[in-house]
Amino acid sequence: QVQLAESGGGLVQPGGSLRLSCAASGRIFSISAMGWYRQAPGKQRELVADITSSGSTNYADSVKGRFTISRDNTKNAVYLQMNSLKPEDTAVYYCNAFIRTSAQRMAITNYRGQGTQVTVSS
Repeated sequence: QVQLAESGGGLVQPGGSLRLSCAASGRIFSISAMGWYRQAPGKQRELVADITSSGSTNYADSVKGRFTISRDNTKNAVYLQMNSLKPEDTAVYYCNAFIRTSAQRMAITNYRGQGTQVTVSS
């Protein structure tokens, strides 16, 4: 009923930039928090950044000052601008959103995208 589609991953040299995009589609009444997680090989999935519907943001210490999360509520989309990328940023990046699918139901469901690979290497 709800899909999250990420785009924008790829291979970039250290110090470079990438912009990830994620759009939610399907049966959507409202979206509260949206965010980005990442998982590197052999490591646990970790929160990179998230943003509330009113625009309040939260970042992992490892990306503060380098990454910027933003969203466009008219498009049900969230973005992650990644600058000054480092090899340790290499991971699969997942979009995440808390979505209410019906005006008649208060339930909010956590949806996650399929992920997009980001590789930082020279």
